Amino acid sequence: MTEKKLIGVDLGGTTIKFAILTNKGEIQQKWSIETNILSDGQLIIPDIIDSINHHIKMYDMNIDQFDGIGLGSPGTIDHERGTIKGAFNLNWTDEVYPVRDIQKGTGLPVVIENDANVAALGERWQGAGNNADDVVFVTLGTGVGGGIIANGKLIQGQNGAAGEIGHVTVDPNGFMCTCGKRGCLETIASATGIVRVARDRASEYAGSSELKAMLDDGQDISAKDVFDLAKKDDDLALIVADYVCDSLGFVLGNIANTLNPKYIVIGGGVSAAGEFLLNKVDKAMRANEFATIKDSTELRLASLGNGAGVIGAASLIKVD
Repeated sequence: MTEKKLIGVDLGGTTIKFAILTNKGEIQQKWSIETNILSDGQLIIPDIIDSINHHIKMYDMNIDQFDGIGLGSPGTIDHERGTIKGAFNLNWTDEVYPVRDIQKGTGLPVVIENDANVAALGERWQGAGNNADDVVFVTLGTGVGGGIIANGKLIQGQNGAAGEIGHVTVDPNGFMCTCGKRGCLETIASATGIVRVARDRASEYAGSSELKAMLDDGQDISAKDVFDLAKKDDDLALIVADYVCDSLGFVLGNIANTLNPKYIVIGGGVSAAGEFLLNKVDKAMRANEFATIKDSTELRLASLGNGAGVIGAASLIKVD
């Protein structure tokens, strides 16, 4: 009997990524389409259905060759009802029904999960998580997201909101977060947070610094600019990088103390700062860890890049 295949879908605000995978997680085909958020995002689910049906036909396959479709999406997931709400970057202000609609449109079973959680599942299955039973994934992008796998199971929480690492409070008197709290990790360690920290520190900095000169000149800067300059020993950039990495390491150290995962994996755009970032965060994490944890929890950089989402989404379907 031929082993059935999986379809993974990673739904983002700009693009929707698709992949056909084997049950062992090997990508055989992949493609993407633009995310059409016009008309309150009403075209997104029909576009997903049409693209899957078109590619199954194009590759001369049929639905009997698949176990199902896994979908990773922004927003709050109601796992029992198969719905998503609050995915504002998709223009989905109202609740949508992707499980019901995609199952009807393709004839295949559908499972949905939060996008940060599917990235965690992807890194755990085929990436830096090395298929360990206990893995924490943190993604540093426009915001800070996370996913927790404990005893081989994704932790969803009572309301589906487990793993909100970005909203762990670092400084109760710190920057205001979009969530309404102050001092969330997201206000410091996200791509936008790093720029915010840089502007804040620059306003009180009087020394010689290329980063300071760029900001005083009114130039737009990015998190990449900050870390690139920090690698060149720019004084202000190092001050910012140290604060960001110390804050992230503080949070990850306490998560490690709570969960004792085998691996904590850092992904997202900011992780492109590489070993420079990893070493600083690791030092801060270890300074905040209980002795036993230091010997058993390892910090790693993600290895799958933007492929983690489709791989993790497909893993929602895989048959062990």
